[in-house]
Amino acid sequence: MSSHRIVEAFAPRRVPVSTPPPRLSLRERALLILWPSFVMAGVLEMLVFAVVDPGTMRWFGAEPIEWSPSAIYSVTFFIFWGVIATAGAITALLETPVE
Repeated sequence: MSSHRIVEAFAPRRVPVSTPPPRLSLRERALLILWPSFVMAGVLEMLVFAVVDPGTMRWFGAEPIEWSPSAIYSVTFFIFWGVIATAGAITALLETPVE
């Protein structure tokens, strides 16, 4: 084996420079955040209301909430969706490379 081949065997290989991924449009970025958060808000709502009866809910322990069960389900779903989407948006913002 020649010394040239030995040097080639231990020389670092050149890694091709990859191009950065294409920038996503605002619509695509919003969908990447909103769709998974929508699904997880639904899952969280099912888990919460499997153990909590909306008819027994009270305003910070005082007066009972006098909303219909479907109104309570809807409002809590949108609260869950908003919180989870906010967490996803903050994660996406922190992941964005500085230009």
